[in-house]
Amino acid sequence: MRIVYMGTPEFAVPPLEALLRSDDQVVGVVTQPDRPKGRGQQLVSPPVKLLAERAEIPVLQPLKIRTSEFLQALSSWQPDLIAVAAYGRILHTPILRLPPMGCVNVHGSLLPKYRGAAPVQWAVINGETETGITTMLMDEGMDTGPMLLQEKLEISPDDTAGTLAPRLAELGGRLLVDTITQLKAGTLIPRKQDDGLATLAPLLKKEDGLIDWTMTATALANRVRGLSPWPGAYTFFGAERWSIWKAVSNVSATSEKPGTIVAVNKQAIEVATGDGLLDIREIQTANSKRMSVSQFLAGHRVTVGGQLVSSVA
Repeated sequence: MRIVYMGTPEFAVPPLEALLRSDDQVVGVVTQPDRPKGRGQQLVSPPVKLLAERAEIPVLQPLKIRTSEFLQALSSWQPDLIAVAAYGRILHTPILRLPPMGCVNVHGSLLPKYRGAAPVQWAVINGETETGITTMLMDEGMDTGPMLLQEKLEISPDDTAGTLAPRLAELGGRLLVDTITQLKAGTLIPRKQDDGLATLAPLLKKEDGLIDWTMTATALANRVRGLSPWPGAYTFFGAERWSIWKAVSNVSATSEKPGTIVAVNKQAIEVATGDGLLDIREIQTANSKRMSVSQFLAGHRVTVGGQLVSSVA
């Protein structure tokens, strides 16, 4: 079959790689425009574009997809099927109706749970012990189309969004190829989602990383994991911003005000929460690298009774 692939970030690379190894032909790739990045604000190409260029596949990077020009360019590739993984935009009806076999999406959750742009992060934030990949036929809704194939994947207690996403992406590649194989064979029956079981996974913003110390220690530990590597969990100690990269919940009871530092040792800085203690194990300040607590304490004075807060003092 002639397949057009639409995807943008690193998560979308393994599914494209899987298609390139398959029996079908990827005739074109659509990805987001290059974006300025870093202090120098130099234009950086999306990971999917870099892979497509190495494979010598034509690439389109439209600023807008609801235009006749883009639809015409897409039509010129004559796709039998459009495969999508983390492209970053909702496809409208003219695109959805273009390929005879429809548009197939690779989504990083067990739909109908975690519909939206950040399913991997929210599964970890919410303390899930398993997630998975769902392939689905796309409609104009946000991950609401009929499901095709689904496979579960365990979330380990040490997983962050950053460690979980690559495993999900690899699974997504395999499941996408299996889905297309079964669609061609006519053996796959789409299943309607139960909207009553749906949950949302909205796009994360930088401010979502700010720690609310009134939450429980378990919720905060999961949040630190789910926000790594982006946007990252952070708090303030005086005027200094602390990025928290590793923390575990501690069931020890405390009557201290949430955010109060109750113990300091080489293993952890223990902080009171709304319920229990959060043991901070890995930390970073502005213009420094990530450090273990023992490394951090070698150059920073942190005392029991100090207060971590949600804004600069």
